[in-house]
Amino acid sequence: MPPANADLQTTWAYLEEGVDHIMTRLKEGISYSKYMNLYTVAYNYCVSSRMHGNLDSSVGLGGRTGANLMGSDLYNNLIRYFVGHLTELRNKSDFLVDEALLRYYAHEWDRYTTGANYVNRLFTYLNRHWVKREKDEGRKNVYQVYTLALVQWKLNFFLHVQNKHTKLASAILRLIEAQRNGETIDQGLVKKVIDSFVSLGLDETDTNKASLEVYKEHFEGPFIAATEKYYKTESEAFLAENTVSDYLKRAEERLREEEDRIERYLNANTRKTLISKCEHVLIREHAEKMWDDFQQLLDYDKDEDLQRMYALLARIPEGLEPLRKKFEDHVKRAGQAAIAKLVGEGGANADSLEPKVYVDALLEVYRKNQHTVQRSFKNEMGFVAALDKACRDFVNRNAATGTSTTKSPELLAKHADALLRKSNKLAEEVELEEALNQTMVLFKYIDDKDVFQTFYTTKLSKRLIHGVSASDEAEASMISKLKDACGFEYTNKLQRMFTDMSLSKDLTDQFKERIEQSGDATGADISLSILVLGTNFWPLNPPSHEFIIPREILPTYERFTRYYQNKHSGRKLTWLWNYSKNELRTNYLNQKYILMTSSYQMAILIQYNNAETLSLDELFAATSISKDLLTQILGVLVKAKILINEETDQYDLNPNFKSKKIRVNLNLPIKAEVKAEAVDVLKAVDEDRKYVIQATIVRIMKARKTLKNQALIQEVISQINQRFTPKIPDIKKAIETLLEKEYIERAEGQRDTFNYLA
Repeated sequence: MPPANADLQTTWAYLEEGVDHIMTRLKEGISYSKYMNLYTVAYNYCVSSRMHGNLDSSVGLGGRTGANLMGSDLYNNLIRYFVGHLTELRNKSDFLVDEALLRYYAHEWDRYTTGANYVNRLFTYLNRHWVKREKDEGRKNVYQVYTLALVQWKLNFFLHVQNKHTKLASAILRLIEAQRNGETIDQGLVKKVIDSFVSLGLDETDTNKASLEVYKEHFEGPFIAATEKYYKTESEAFLAENTVSDYLKRAEERLREEEDRIERYLNANTRKTLISKCEHVLIREHAEKMWDDFQQLLDYDKDEDLQRMYALLARIPEGLEPLRKKFEDHVKRAGQAAIAKLVGEGGANADSLEPKVYVDALLEVYRKNQHTVQRSFKNEMGFVAALDKACRDFVNRNAATGTSTTKSPELLAKHADALLRKSNKLAEEVELEEALNQTMVLFKYIDDKDVFQTFYTTKLSKRLIHGVSASDEAEASMISKLKDACGFEYTNKLQRMFTDMSLSKDLTDQFKERIEQSGDATGADISLSILVLGTNFWPLNPPSHEFIIPREILPTYERFTRYYQNKHSGRKLTWLWNYSKNELRTNYLNQKYILMTSSYQMAILIQYNNAETLSLDELFAATSISKDLLTQILGVLVKAKILINEETDQYDLNPNFKSKKIRVNLNLPIKAEVKAEAVDVLKAVDEDRKYVIQATIVRIMKARKTLKNQALIQEVISQINQRFTPKIPDIKKAIETLLEKEYIERAEGQRDTFNYLA
C-alpha cells in the first residue's frame, strides 16, 4: 500500500491493479482489508494538497491548481482504464451474432455493472467532493464514477456493436419474432439486454434521472416497425383462410401476448405505443369485416364471439358506433317480427289479441336482447341507449297497433289489470311483484303514458268497486312504481280513489248503525254496501238512459239518499246503476242458487216474481233500460239458461235451470260495454290533452313573457314528451284557443311572436 504522500504514478499503479481485479476477476473475491486499502489510497490522494508531477488535463481541467487537480488525475485515469477494458470486450464481440452475441453482451454487462458499482464506492470521496464541485460549477461531461462507467460502455462498446448493422436490436427482434411464431426463447436474456438499453439513457440536465432516449432510438422504434409489419402480414393471411369468428380469437390472443410481453421484458413506457399499433393493425384495419359479420353473430346468438368483437372494437375510436346502429335495427326487426307473428297475415288477429300474449311477446324480445347487452356488451351506455330506442320503436308501432298510438298503452293497462285481480294465476306475492316489475319495463317505453294512465285508472276503479283486487299491497306497490316513474301528479287520482274507498266503508257502517238504532225494519232483509266516490277522481260515467228502480230496493235507496243529504247538505248523489252489482236467491227451484248479477240483470229477473213469461216490450216498460242494451243483457241470461228464448222477443223463466255451482256468476262483460269503455277512455284522453297543452303553454309564457311560435312549440313538446307526444296541429289549436281567451297575444307587427298577458 503506497504511503499517504505517494505520487500519482505510484498511487494509480496500486489503484489500477485493484480496479482491474474488481472489474474482471470479482468472482475470485476480494478481501475486506484489500478493499479498504484501495479506498484509503484513493482518499489520501484526493485530500493531498501537494502538487505531483505528470498531471493530465484531458477533460479540459488545465489551469486548475492544488487539491482540485488531485481528483482530476484519478478521474482521467479511470476513463483511460474503462476505454482500454471496453476495447478488449468489443474486439471479442466482433464475430458474434444473434443469440450468441446477446449472451456475450448480457454476461459482460452483468460483470461490468457489478464491478462498476464496487469501483463507484471505492471513489466515494471523489464523487462526493471533486465530482460534485465540478458539476456545481457547471462543468459538462463530469459524472459520478458509476455513471461514467455507463457512459464509457455506451461510447466504447454498445454503439460500436449496435452500429454494425444494428446487430444488438436485430438479434433481439429475431428472438421476439421466433417467440411470436410459437418458439420458446430465453425471455430473461431478452429482458437483461433491453434493460441495459434503458440504463444507458442519460438525462444531461439531471444525471440522476433515467432517460429512455437510447431505448427508444435503438430498440423501441425498430421493434414497433417490426411488430406492425409482422401483424399486417399475419392478419391478412389469416383472414383470407379463416372466418371472422376465428380471427376474433386470434386477435384477442395476440393482444394478450403483447400485454404479457410488456410485463415480461419490455419497458412499461412502451405499452401505449405498442398496444396502439397492434390495435390499429389487428382491429382498425379489419374493422369493416367485423362490422359486416356482426349481424350474423346476432342472428345465431354467438355470445362469445359478440363479447370478443365488442371487446376488440371498444379499443378503437368509433369502433362501436356501427355495431350500436346494427344492434338497434336488429332489435327493432325482432320486435316487429314477434308481433307480426301473433297478429297473423293482414292483421287478422289484431282486434282479438290477448293482452298477456302481446305483453309476453314484447318482453321476450326485450329480455333476450337485454341479456345480450348485459353479457356481450357489458351494459355499455351506447348499447343500452340503442336497446331503449329500438324497444320504444316496436312497443309503440307494430303490426298490432297499426297507425294507432293508443293500442300498446291500452293492452299494457289491461295486462296490469289482469295481474292485479284475484283471478290472476300467480301463486306467490314475489311472482306478482316480478310480473309488475316486468310491466314497468314496457311502461317506460310507452310514448302515450296518459293513455295508459286513463285505462289503468278505469280498470282500477272497477277492481275497487267490485272488490276483486289481488291485494291492497299489490295495488300500492304498482302505484308506487308509477309514481317513481312519472311523479306524484301522475298517481294523485289513483291514491285519492283508495281514500274514497276507506271513507265509503266508514259511511256504510255508520248508515247500518243508524238503521239499527232507528228500529225501522223496512228492507231489513236486504244487506247492502254503498260506495260514495268523488266525481273528480273516478273515471265513472252515469248511465245514458233512465232506470226504474225496482220496488224491492226502493225503500233502501230512498233511506240512504235522505241519510246522506242530511249528513252532507248541498252534495249531489248520482247513482251509477251501470256499475252496481247484486246477489239474488232463487226460491222457485228444488236447489237454491245465489245468482250474482248486475243491477240491470237484477231488475230484469225480479220481474219474474210476478210472471213466468215476459216480452221485450214489457221488460223495457218495467226497467227503462234501452232496448239495445236490454237485448244484450237478455242474451247473457239466455246463454246462462236462466231464461229461455224460444219465440222472438219473448223470454220465459227456465223452471229446469241447473248448475254445478251454488253461486252462479251472471255478471259478465258485454261487448258493447267493453267497446264503449275504450271509446270513452280515448275521448277522455283527448279532452285531457287539450287542457294539458293549454296549461303548459300558459306556464311557459308566464315564465318567458315573450316567445316566437317555433320556440314555443319546441318547448311545449319538450315539457310534455314524458307524458305523451303532442301533435303540432293540437299545439297550434291550443295557441289559438289561448289567443281567444286572452291569455296570450300576438306581438305587434310580428305574426310569429307571442306575449303573455297577466
